[in-house]
Amino acid sequence: MQVRVLFFGMLKDLTGRSSDSLELPEHATLHDLLAHYLLQIPRLKPIAASLAMSINQEYAPPQARLKSGDEVALLPPVSGGSGQANSVAETARHSCHVAIVDQPIDTQALLEKIKQPDDGAAVVFEGVVRNHTRGRRTLYLDYEAYPEMALKQMELLAQEALSKFPIRDVALVHRVGRLQIGETSVVIVVASAHRTAAFEACRWLIDALKRTVPIWKKEYFEDGAVWADGEPFPPELAYGEGSHSGKPASK
Repeated sequence: MQVRVLFFGMLKDLTGRSSDSLELPEHATLHDLLAHYLLQIPRLKPIAASLAMSINQEYAPPQARLKSGDEVALLPPVSGGSGQANSVAETARHSCHVAIVDQPIDTQALLEKIKQPDDGAAVVFEGVVRNHTRGRRTLYLDYEAYPEMALKQMELLAQEALSKFPIRDVALVHRVGRLQIGETSVVIVVASAHRTAAFEACRWLIDALKRTVPIWKKEYFEDGAVWADGEPFPPELAYGEGSHSGKPASK
């Protein structure tokens, strides 16, 4: 059978490609697929345990079986924060608003769109590109996403926040492409009757987004460029943990 394999972030540099078409025997698993690449590209071995994998834009455990035509993604730890805004992809279902855009985010317009007269609080978080990282002067950043899967994960987070906290509405917008110093990479807006719930939900959303949404950033300095160290995946998603669990990865 034949499957399509996608590589993101640092994996594109390590493999020298962004995608591949791979022939595998019937009933092969994600573990078999990764073993193939570890054998062909030994440079992947040091980071293999930190990777997550997906099938058709859904996180999946190593023992998941593949079928012909599947789209498989190998995912390094993510580093999300991250007009026409030239929306790359967008969805608004139920009571949440989720988008990935490639132009500057209008935070004030997003806030005004979310606020309602019965809200007592509206909390806004902006992730902003700073001018340094670990003592090195940053020139600019490039953000890359697996957009279809990123949107699904962002919507899942928004819906989970709505069920987890006593809040009324949520908006998540992340920018991709090249960002200059001082520009906004991600905006989260939470509207609620009370400030405590809004603050708690906003903090939970950005922390969860940075660990599970497949968005990566490359940092450019005066003396070179490097893919940013990503937030570790939750244990149930990372290959090193999931390969031993025998259980499907949770969303």
